[in-house]
Parts: sequence; structure tokens; C-alpha cells
Amino acid sequence: MADVPSDPSGDVLAPRPEESAAGSDKGSFGPPTAIALIMGSIIGVGIFNLPTSLSGYGPITLVSMGLTTVGAIALALLFASLSRRVPADGGPYAYSRVAFGNPVGFFNAWSYWITAWAGNAGIAVGWVLYVEEFINTDHSKWFTVLLVLIGLWIPALINLSGVKNMGSVQLLTTILKFAGLAFMAIVGLFFIKSANYTPWNVSTESAIGAIGGGMAIALFSYLGVEVASVAAGKVRDPDRNVPRSTVLGTLACAVVYMLSLTAVFGILPNSVLQESTAPFSDAVNEMFGGSWAGYVMSIIVIVSGFGALNGWTMICAEMPLAAAKDGLFPVRFKQLTKHGVPAFGIISSTVLASIAVGVNYLGSGGATVFTTLVLMTGITSAIPYGFSALAQLKWRLADRRAMQGARFARDMVVAVISLVFSILFIWYSRNTGQSTFVYWAPFLLAGGALLLGIPVYAAQKDKMTGEPDPVPPYR
Repeated sequence: MADVPSDPSGDVLAPRPEESAAGSDKGSFGPPTAIALIMGSIIGVGIFNLPTSLSGYGPITLVSMGLTTVGAIALALLFASLSRRVPADGGPYAYSRVAFGNPVGFFNAWSYWITAWAGNAGIAVGWVLYVEEFINTDHSKWFTVLLVLIGLWIPALINLSGVKNMGSVQLLTTILKFAGLAFMAIVGLFFIKSANYTPWNVSTESAIGAIGGGMAIALFSYLGVEVASVAAGKVRDPDRNVPRSTVLGTLACAVVYMLSLTAVFGILPNSVLQESTAPFSDAVNEMFGGSWAGYVMSIIVIVSGFGALNGWTMICAEMPLAAAKDGLFPVRFKQLTKHGVPAFGIISSTVLASIAVGVNYLGSGGATVFTTLVLMTGITSAIPYGFSALAQLKWRLADRRAMQGARFARDMVVAVISLVFSILFIWYSRNTGQSTFVYWAPFLLAGGALLLGIPVYAAQKDKMTGEPDPVPPYR
């Protein structure tokens, strides 16, 4: 029998399938597309709108972004480790279900599903702010809503056409969006004016409060570190490719995120950022004068947002598909079309995202709507992130008692950091500087969406499969 190969870290890997088999697998994608799925889902429009969303606190939020980056990398390492141990579709849902049973698994799946479709609504709202650099420049609200809906439904149609088309779009858009961020991360640093970093904290919050509030907003820019584990069933050789694509994709995003955000805060005064609807475009215009450069950046952001919507639309269907296979979600979520895609999950998620957009635009402008949706998804994503960390802690402590202590300290530190950051993201997810209702709107929206899961759970309770199998051995 041939030796089982291992990677440089010493983690045991499953044997690589024959190339002919992989090449004939039309229903899945390999490492480049898996990395593109990670990066394409992380890099949406969140980072491109982030300077404006953070400007209420000021440049002090560069510290927020740094700490959020630490949390994102910890989450990437967490999901890389968990995906080896439980290589199942559903990612955070699967981990929480195996660790804590069907009830906890259901509410984690429900919470993550909310994150996916509400996050799509947030991406589309941020995307349209750059679209309106070219059309609807007077920001007519109803025209804006129409544009947002177009941004939601075209990716849905692409996903309905099959995995191959979805993967091709994801790879192409990821290359372009990464190039745009890399340009700002490198060239933009030469146009920084140190005076723009003062005042450091422009909010009425303490330094700790401002940093915490900035972290809650910044988390939205890193949502997606787990998507390869969620869609493990569509990745060839997931035991090898899911962990590697998760870590490599997140690290690449982290580098360009930190450098590009540092550049934008240094190029534009904070007072200008507070009024900006397209901060990266404004920063490029400041660098080169005129408006042509800003238009080029806007086009890159538009493509970036489209690619993120394309990837997240798939995730909107993959999580309920995995839950439906276990009987936790209604059976319609696991029915596949002739193209091999769960159409009901794609369509229902896009409908819910469309409703979320309409509701949020009733009383607020685009920037406030974007921030509210960002904070809402921070809450609903932090729940499954936190339970994934708890699952890792539970399993590694059991491993230790069974005298299986390989990489114990590393995994425990990563899990604790991930858990702490998940709690902090929830705690600071408030709309600072707004009226009472808008201030608490992220919690109200998230709480309402979570409560809607109770009747669904009651209806599915007797249809669920038995409790999950015991957790596999650590490797």
C-alpha cells in the first residue's frame, strides 16, 4: 500500500485522485477556481465602500482593520483544520451539527443562510454606489432600487445555468478585482499625506469603542473565508484543496486589504471620505487628477461586486442544500435541476435579498442601508463562526484526553481567537451616530430573521435524520 502523502505542515492528506478522473469531473472545480471562489467571495464591494463606512470613527479604524485581519486569518486556519476533520458540505453548519446535534445545527444553518442572502443585499447596495458614477447620478431612489435588483438577479441566472459557467465568471472577475486592489495597495502608498491621519479618532466614542465599532463594520469585508468548506462538494479533492484555498485566498486578500485601506485614508481627508459614495474612485482621482482614473476604478469595483454576487449566490443555495440532505431544511432545497444546481435555494435567497433591499431603502439612503446590512450580516455570520470555534475546542479537548495531542496548542489558540472575535463582532454591531431605531436596526433585523426560523424548525423537527455520526478522528 502506498504511503499517504502529507503537506509541509505535517497534516495527513488523502491521496490525490487520478488526473483523468479530475479532468472528467464536470460538476466540480479545481484549486485555481477554489481560490478564486474564496477571494472572489471575500473581495466584493465591502472593501471598496469601507473607507466611507469607517469614516465616522476616523483613521483609528486602521487598527480595527488590523485586528479584524488577525481574526479573519484565525478563522481561515480554523476552517482549514475543520474541513480536514469533517470534509462535508455546509462548512460551519456541518461542524456545529456534528458537535452539538440537530437543533444547534439547524439554527447555525439558518443564521448562515441569513448571512448569505442578506450579505448579497449588502453587496448589491454597495455595488450600485459605484454603478451610479455612470448612471442615475442624481440618485433617484426608485431607480437605485431597480439597479440593485438587476445586480441581484443576473448572478442568480448565471448560477441557474450551471457550476461551469459560475466558476468561469468567478475566476475572471477575481483576477480583475485583485489587480485593482493591488494597484491601490502599491501605487497609492506613494500619494499618502500624513496630515490626513489626524484627527485619529473623530467619533465621540473612546478609543476602544471606536476600534470595536470599526471591527464590526470591517468584518463584512472578510465574509467568505469559509465558502470553500461550505461548497466542499463542488471542489475536486476537497481534503487537499479546501484547506489550501482557504488559507492562501485569505492571506492574499489580507495583504491588499491592509495596504489599500491605509492608502485611501492617507490620500483623502476624513471629511471627504464621510461625504464620498465611491471612496476608491475619489482616491484615484486625487492621485491622478481629473475623473478618468476614478471611472476606471469604478468599473473595476462594478466587476468586483458582480463577481462576489456570483459566488455568494451559489453559497446561498449550498448551505440549505446541505441542511436539506439531513432533513433540517425543507426537501425543496435539495432538489437539483438538469444543470445540477439547487434552483429553489438560489431563487428563494435572491427573493429574500430583494425584499431586504426594498425594506431598508424605505427610510434611508444608500450609505446607511449598506452599513446596516453590513452590521446585520456581521451578527448572523458571527454565530456560526463562534459555534465552529466551540466545536473545535470541544473536539481538541477530547483529543487531548485521549492522548492525541498533535498540534493541540496551535489549534486551541486559533479556536480561542476565533471565538473571542466572533463575540466582539456581535457586541459592536451597532449603527453608531444614528437615531435609536437605526442604531439598533442591525440587531432588530437579525433577531427578526432568526425568529422566523422557529416555525421552520418546528415543521422539520420530525423529518430530521438521526443525530449525526460521531466526529471523525483528528488528522
